Amino acid sequence: MISFLRGTVAHVGLSTAVIDLNGAGMSVFATPQTLSHLKVGTEAKLFTSMIVREDSLTLFGFADDDEREVFDVLLSVSGVGPRLALAVLAVHEPEAIRVAAHTGDGKAFTKVPGIGPKVAGRIVLELAGKLVPHGTGTTTAPENAIKAEWKPQVVAAMTSLGWSEKDATVSIDKAMADSPELVDAGNVAQILRGTLRWLGQDGARAGNRVGSRG
Repeated sequence: MISFLRGTVAHVGLSTAVIDLNGAGMSVFATPQTLSHLKVGTEAKLFTSMIVREDSLTLFGFADDDEREVFDVLLSVSGVGPRLALAVLAVHEPEAIRVAAHTGDGKAFTKVPGIGPKVAGRIVLELAGKLVPHGTGTTTAPENAIKAEWKPQVVAAMTSLGWSEKDATVSIDKAMADSPELVDAGNVAQILRGTLRWLGQDGARAGNRVGSRG
């Protein structure tokens, strides 16, 4: 695994740069922001993540370790490959991605070319608890203030996944009645995941009731 590259910038293109390491040129994909800070003929250091495929080894470069960490976590989402993860970082700063994931802000991800509402909803769901904003405190707010903050975001995430606003609201209320600890925490991503889990269990229970009547 190559953790970082330090060498002379030999070339800067639209999506890649070449770093000269004692006569060996290493090609690295990077965001436009990272590439804009590289100047041909000067020394540069890039943190890297290597993607291994059956027929290729591809390096992706980042300005700092935080950017690389967010990239690697994004790759854990089903359907998100390295090019799409890099596109997310091209649109949003790492901290903004952490905040969007932590608060369940699916709309932030739809600003990235190639990400629609369904993919954005899946990103929010699968990143629950994986990306936390730096400096997140543990102070609590009154229950009504917390609910006013998280509920519209959870409803928006569910409508992006295909539920009507009415069905989403009803499902959230019923699911959270069984999980008051999630309400107290007020974490949008965890509440979304809990509601979807409740819906799956409720569907299974409904199926059992239908089967028993037959």
